Amino acid sequence: MKFTVNRIAFLKKLKDVQLAVSSRTTIPILTGIKLVADSEGIKLTGSNSDISIETLISIHDEKATLKIEEEGSIVLQPARFFSDIVNKLPDETFSVEVMDRVQTAIKSSSSSFLINGLDAANYPHLPEIDTDQAFTLPVQLLKTIVKQTVIAVSSHESRPILTGVNLSLKEGKLKAVATDSHRLSQRVIPLESAGDFSYNIVIPGKSLQELSRLLDDTLDEITVAITENQILFKTEDTHFYSRLLEGNYPDTDRLIPETSSTQITLDAQVLLGAVERASLLSHEGKNNVVKLSVSKDEIEITGNSPEVGRVNENVSFKNIDGEEMEISFNPDYLKAALNTFGPVEITLKLISTLRPFVLVPSDDNREFIQLITPIRTS
Repeated sequence: MKFTVNRIAFLKKLKDVQLAVSSRTTIPILTGIKLVADSEGIKLTGSNSDISIETLISIHDEKATLKIEEEGSIVLQPARFFSDIVNKLPDETFSVEVMDRVQTAIKSSSSSFLINGLDAANYPHLPEIDTDQAFTLPVQLLKTIVKQTVIAVSSHESRPILTGVNLSLKEGKLKAVATDSHRLSQRVIPLESAGDFSYNIVIPGKSLQELSRLLDDTLDEITVAITENQILFKTEDTHFYSRLLEGNYPDTDRLIPETSSTQITLDAQVLLGAVERASLLSHEGKNNVVKLSVSKDEIEITGNSPEVGRVNENVSFKNIDGEEMEISFNPDYLKAALNTFGPVEITLKLISTLRPFVLVPSDDNREFIQLITPIRTS
């Protein structure tokens, strides 16, 4: 194998596939990046068993100025070491040449490295997924769905199914929901491109976070294809594979209350600022708890830490409707939920002191819901 390529163009693709590489894998070859040079261009592959990323630098990409003199393949490891070499090379272009089966020369201007690679034939094969049964999503919408739901996935492996986001597709509607049993985030979107497909799968939250990091804001659409235990997200030149979690996701519809005793309409950023200030005190104390008190004409946020002190803040609002109420909660959960809304007007729906409360955009009550379980205080 021998090729010459633009360093910056190559480095961008290299960093994309590096997202899938872990130094803690039990399969040594997966600490490296697989390179394949053929008539199409150079394919780069990175994998950690859970996710795999394959991307192509096309022979027709003008920015890459790619010249392939000899086709072939190699795995260069560790990925970070290879990336550091390419990053530090002195010239705009560099060449890679596999010499004696696996010994690989990397040259750029006056600089020359000789590193030991691995036989690419031993690299695990990527799953085969039929893209005929696929649907498309706008990239920005997918990134928004990930941002809005992944905050609520569980970080505890005691219930592995809760470490993922449940994606279900039924009757032309895509529903994404995540819960760690203390909070829940749900987004529903109509999906005309789905046709008659129906799915119910759980994608690891970590996979979706890496996918979101990978997707460039300049991309318009992404194709999604699903098999029994894998999902593929495909753009023009990049394939992102993730394994799916096994098991049945709990029925979360029953957790979302249909009615409420108190409704408050206010600006999400105003409430976020008040909760952030109150949490400065709650984080210093033994109990990370903040209290929301609602009366007919006042909303108050209180943080009380016997070891440190107390904070009170009146929060401006647009409307209050319903009963007076006090509710205590983990401020970190509410801050994370509010951050997913951005600068919009929201409605808080409270049922009682110990029942979960929900946050929804004021103009769109069912498409996007954040739910938080209160904390019982003596």
